[in-house]
Amino acid sequence: MRTRIKICGITRTEDAAVAVAAGADAIGLIFFPGSRRAVDLAQAASVAREIPPLVDLVGVFVDPGEPDIASVLDKVPLTALQFHGSEPAAECERYGLPYIKGIRMMDQVDPAQLPGKYPSAGAFLLDTYHADTLGGTGVSFDWDRARIKLPVPVILAGGLNSGNVGEALGQSGAWAVDVSTGVEFGPGRKSPDKIRSFCQAVAAWDLQAARTTQGAQAK
Repeated sequence: MRTRIKICGITRTEDAAVAVAAGADAIGLIFFPGSRRAVDLAQAASVAREIPPLVDLVGVFVDPGEPDIASVLDKVPLTALQFHGSEPAAECERYGLPYIKGIRMMDQVDPAQLPGKYPSAGAFLLDTYHADTLGGTGVSFDWDRARIKLPVPVILAGGLNSGNVGEALGQSGAWAVDVSTGVEFGPGRKSPDKIRSFCQAVAAWDLQAARTTQGAQAK
């Protein structure tokens, strides 16, 4: 299995181009005004022009109103939505696009219960809980908590970088990884070298995992 990669918090066209060239499967645009990585419609439309077919363009929202999303969809060709607040399932479903439900991993969160609350979610993104910050903390949580079989994919986020993503995948078994702070030199400003190193680290872990599986099957 190949681990999918989402580079989130993109604000510049040149960063989007580097991420796509490095092998990212998805680009995340943040439309939450409280984020230091938020983009306006002009920025988002410019980034969207760098995204080729077969690479997803994900819009990230936190408890948005319907007009907020409608205005984005009118200008930006998003292929999926990510809801990172306290949105109920009905709100996530109303726009007719596949959606990812972001979950901040507070101690009382049981990932096994998520499909019952969001039965039509396309994936669950498990991120670090921080009382004052919604994502982009650069801090990890206990990756073992993400090792759970759900009917849809699990995306791992929070504190990932090229140095720890292999360990994170080994502990979590996640289908995909989401990185923002770990490939930056400043909020919303990505480092080409860090993006490439991150994608290479994921590919290296995939290769090693495949070899381990093949070795076990050969015994």
